[in-house]
Formats: sequence, structure tokens, C-alpha cells
Amino acid sequence: MEQKYEGYKNLADSLKSASALLNLERKSQLHQDIITICNHLVNPSFRIAVFGPFNHGKSTLLNAILGNRTLPIDLIPTTGAAITVKYGSDVRTRIMLVDGTEVYRSGTEVLQQFAILDGNRQMRKDVASVELFCPHPFLETGVEFLDLPGTNDRDEQDNLVREQLLGADLVIQLLDARKLMTLGERENLRDWLLDRGIKTVIFVANFLNLLEPDEQKQVQNRLLFVAESFRAELPPGFSNLYRVDALPALRARLKGDVAAANSSGLAAFETALQNIVGILQPNRGNVRLPRVQAIASQIQYSLKAKIDPIALEIKSFDDKANTKIEIKRKAANLIYKGFSTSVGELRDWLALPKLLTKYQADAAVALAENNFKYWQTNTLKKDLIQLQFAAVKWLYQAYEFFQEERPQDLIISFPSEPQVILPSKPSNTDDLSEPGSIAVGGGIGWLLGGPVGAAVVGSISYLLNKNIQKQDDQLAKESYHQEAAKLCITAIEDYLSAFSSQGLSILTEYEQKAEKVICFEISQEPLEITKKRETLQQLQNNFNQLLQELEKVKISSNHQPYKEIPKYTNTNKKYSPQPERVKISPEKDPGVKQKQENTAKNTQTRVKSVSPPPPKASPSPRPEEVEAKFREWELNEEIARMKAEMRSPKAYHQTSPSSQTGKQQNTTQSNKAPNQPKTQTEKDKITRAYSILGLQTNTSQAEVKQAYRTLVKKWHPDLFVNQPQLQKQAQEKMHLVNEAYTTLSDK
Repeated sequence: MEQKYEGYKNLADSLKSASALLNLERKSQLHQDIITICNHLVNPSFRIAVFGPFNHGKSTLLNAILGNRTLPIDLIPTTGAAITVKYGSDVRTRIMLVDGTEVYRSGTEVLQQFAILDGNRQMRKDVASVELFCPHPFLETGVEFLDLPGTNDRDEQDNLVREQLLGADLVIQLLDARKLMTLGERENLRDWLLDRGIKTVIFVANFLNLLEPDEQKQVQNRLLFVAESFRAELPPGFSNLYRVDALPALRARLKGDVAAANSSGLAAFETALQNIVGILQPNRGNVRLPRVQAIASQIQYSLKAKIDPIALEIKSFDDKANTKIEIKRKAANLIYKGFSTSVGELRDWLALPKLLTKYQADAAVALAENNFKYWQTNTLKKDLIQLQFAAVKWLYQAYEFFQEERPQDLIISFPSEPQVILPSKPSNTDDLSEPGSIAVGGGIGWLLGGPVGAAVVGSISYLLNKNIQKQDDQLAKESYHQEAAKLCITAIEDYLSAFSSQGLSILTEYEQKAEKVICFEISQEPLEITKKRETLQQLQNNFNQLLQELEKVKISSNHQPYKEIPKYTNTNKKYSPQPERVKISPEKDPGVKQKQENTAKNTQTRVKSVSPPPPKASPSPRPEEVEAKFREWELNEEIARMKAEMRSPKAYHQTSPSSQTGKQQNTTQSNKAPNQPKTQTEKDKITRAYSILGLQTNTSQAEVKQAYRTLVKKWHPDLFVNQPQLQKQAQEKMHLVNEAYTTLSDK
């Protein structure tokens, strides 16, 4: 039993905590009800309230039960406070005033001063509670009587009565047999009792003795109908309707006239009352909990009225913040992807085998012709700047998007110009006009002209373009100009090797610095939102705690517990994307020293013509280069779209489940065929666009984009640089493809 009532105490504490969070006004009905029901839950006494309109004889009935004129009675409404009658060894009165003053007197005369209505029929506003102690055996069992002011007189009295009824385990509703169930009584029966879970009610009819015998029978039948229609919850076998002539009963009790007391109905009523209390008192929790359910339901709805708007506001903030973070995260990943791709292409270009293959011949010729500086500026530097710009532009994209650290320019410098020291001229050479003769320069290069110069340049081309597996005796006896050519080739190899090593090192450092640019800081949420999040958590915890306590005492609820709100975990974090680097195949790996040595060795065993190499035609772009251009275009397009989303408040508009549903519907619609145009001309244009892309009408946007990608890779004009006729056809085809794609994207 103690454990059971400990549960009631926990429930009362939970109700009080909820009341505090709701910030209810002290005079509000809900606040008063919560205080009343909480005090009642932990009250060990069984409280019986006598309830009814003024002048119905409530105090008279209680005096008759107590056997004395204990309570004030008069012909006008007198009870001006809720008087609690408790057990005491002698009759005494205790009055607590609002300011905390206690008035404690022997007897009951002090009630005339504090507990009756004044000349203006007003209750005293300075009285907090009135208690009366009597040595009655029924009270000694732990029973308390509550004498309430009459209703239907003044609003403040009605409010007091309504509040006090919630703290009664059993209600005695006094009826006037002369005017049964007035409109006010019927309203109170429904609003003050039934709707608040108060169903342990006994009806007592007074003044029946004042009616004629034939009228008494009619009234009794009407009383039975009233009592039977009320959904009373009393122990089985007990009626909820009794007749007591209160004033005759009191007079009989004061005179000790047992027969008169019996004939007034008092004795029968007292016996029934004591038996009902004897059954209900041990299980008074079952009587009180229905009242708790009614109050708890109001509290839960009030808590939800505070919780849901705050939760919606926080969800809106989280949705906006998460949407913004997600956009930034995607942008960071895309920018990093573009940057990594461009850096990978630059790293691939800087690989020594690639540099040797692409530039060694031309560089060696330029060195032999004393044009190396010009070649370096207009060929090597031009290609380097283009590749450097392709990488750096992604960092400026990142800076524009995230405003983190401003990027530095990528600067890969060139090694010192290669120097060549020529061997001594052969002794059998007479002059420079002989094949194989050469003019010795000043140590950093030389000027060749005529057939000798052509022989050296031709030897460079020969040695680099023919791979000889075996050297015969004739090749071992190289001509002078072949030896000079090998010196140029070796010098360029050393130059490109230094350039490759230095460039790759600088590129690696630059990549590390780029991590500080392609990142963004997730800022701390506003203090206002943090406080609201804490308030929401407190409200939800209290709501869930109340649900748990109600469940412990077997009170059902229509509400579900709230899930714990997620904490704002993005505070002061930096996001740096780390996608996989662009993979370089082993043959592109610049770090394999053996392959460099093999390449260098091979360059020394290449042989062919003695004439200068013919002018090179512009190479046609490979399909993978067109694919790379298309990928870069897609990345730029996607990042531009994200920037627009970042600027648009609509990008964050996810404040409710309905808006989420709308977003999903929009997404679904975007993958379906767009709405048909209004005019026939527009219909024909769209149909033609589908036909150009090789698609069926009403195909999804995803399929349109994929078809466009395929056609770009197939018909990009750059693929046909050296085929003028095909290039012209490709340009015309791409014009139609672009026009069709634009038409289907805009509709």
C-alpha cells in the first residue's frame, strides 16, 4: 500500500512540474485544479463533500450527523468558506489567513467571524482555509467532511465549490424536494461532476416532510428517475438516493429522540454512508484517479500546445541549416572532385615519361638551334599555364562559395636553361661544310646552319624515333653530329627530369594548402534557438514523464511519448571533403625511377632520318579529352545551381511534413513528362527536339540529359580537327543537339 501511494506522490509531483512549465496564472481554473488534485492524491483521509445550492440545508445535515450545532446555520446563505471537519479530541477551530496568520480557537464561535457571509453576502478574501475539529467516532476512522458554500448565489462561491469538489472522494448532493433539479443543478451535475470524473455521488432529498403525502410519492418517483439516470459508481448493493429531513433530524439528535431521528431518514442514511465509506476508503486511489485523468488530459493538451510550435520552429531551423550544410557539402565535394581531376591531369602531364614523349624531340631541336628560350615560353610554359589555371580556378570557386582562406596561385618555375658542352671536332674534318662538322658554341648552346645543322637536327629526330635493340659496329662509330645530337637529347632529359621533380613537389604542397580553401565551417546555432531547444527538451521530458506516471497507475492516454529531439551536432565543425584521388595508372606514375632510367636509355638508342622533322599537324582530341571537358561543364553547371539555391530562401523551405511531401511530389513530377505546351507550334518544336535526341516523346528529364551526354561525346567538333568535312557536319549536328536539349530543358 505504501508503494502504491508513493506512486501517487510521484504522479502529483509530475502534475505540479507540468503546471510550473505551463506558466499558468495562479487564478486560472486549470492551475487551481492541479493544486487541488495533487493535494488530494497524497491526502490519507477520505473526504466527503456536502454539495448543493444555498438554503438546501447542507450545514443542517452535517450538524445532524455530528449531533450538535457545530456549523453555522441560518435562513439566509451563511457558509462563506469551505469548512473541513476533522477528528479532534475536543471541539476547536483553526483558521489560516492568506498572509500566513493562524487563528486557533476552542469551540466554534470564531466561525461567526471568519466563515460566514458578510452583510453584503460576500466571502472574506483574507481566509485561506477553515478547519473544524470534533470528537466524532466516524471522523476518527480517517473521514473528513467538507461543508461547501451554496451554489447559484455568487460566481466566486461557485468557483470555490467547483475547485473543492475535485478534492472529494464522495459527494453528497443535497436536493430540495420542493423544486427538484433546477437548471443550475443539472448543469453542475454535468459540468462539475460527470465531466471531471466525479461519479461517487449520493443524492439526499431534503424537505420532503414539508410536502403532502400524495405529493411525496410523486416526488420520490421523480427522485428515483434522477438518481438512476446518473452514472454513479458506488459499491454494489447500495442506492445512490436517500431521504433525510435535515432539520427534524437535527432536532431529534439534539433531544436524543432516536425514534424521531429514524423517522427523519437520518439513521438509515448514516448506516449506508458508513458502509459505503468502509468499502471505498481502503481503495480510495480508484476513486481519485478518474479525476486525475480528466486533469492530466488538459495538461497534456496544454503541453502539446506549447511543444508543437517550438518543435516546428526548431525543425524548420534544423531543416534550413541541414539543407544549407548539405548544399555546401555537395559543392565542396564537387569542387574537390574538379580540383582533384585537374591536379591529376597536371600530375600526369608532369610525369617524366609523358614530358619526354611529348617535348623531348622539339626541345632538343630548339636547343640545337639556339631557340630553347623561345620554345620554353611559347610551348612548355603555355601548356603549363593552361593546366595550372584549370586547377587553380577550382580553388577560386571554393573561395567564392565558402569564403574561407583565399587561395594562392600555383606557380611551377622552370629549371635553368640547359647547357651543352660540345666535344672536340674530329681531326680529319677540314671545314664546317663537311658532313659531321659542327661549330662549337659558348657552352650554353650553339648555332647550326646549312647541311651540318640539318644533320644534327636530323640525328635528334632519328635517335628519338627509332628504337634499336642492338648496336652494330657501324653505329658504334657514330658521326660527330650524332654525338652532338645525343648531348642535346641528354641535356633536355636532365632539364625535363628536374622540371618534373620540382613540379611534382610543388604540386603536392599546393594540394595540402588547397584543403584549407575547399572547406567550410559549420557555425554555432543562434543562442535563441539553443534556448528554445532546451525549453523544448524540458517540456517533452515532462510530457513523457507524466505519461509514464499515468501508465504506472493504470490511467490510459491518447497521446504517444515524444522522441528525444536531436541535439545540434554541427556546432563549430569544419567540413573538408576527402573523396578518392584521381587514380593514375602505373605507367603514369612519375615516381618509378627505373622506368625513367629505361626511358632515358631508350632515348640514346633511337635512329633515323637526317632531315628535320616535318611540321606537326594539330592532334585530334581523344574521346577521353572530350569526356573530361563534358565532365567539367557538368560540374560547373551543378555548382552554379547550388549557388542559386544558397541565395534562394526557397531552398530551405522544409518547415512541415506537408512541405516535405510537396518537395517529394515536385521531384517525382520532374522525372515525369512535363506539362504539354499550349500551342501547336510549341508541340511541334518539342516533338522535333525529342526526335533529334533519338528519344520517344514524354521521356523523363534524366533520359533527356543522358541522351545529350551521349551525343556530345559522339559529335563534339573537337574530335574532327583534322577532318574538315566531318568537323563541319559535327558542328551542324551539335547545333541541332544543343537547340533540342535547351528546348526540352526549358519546357
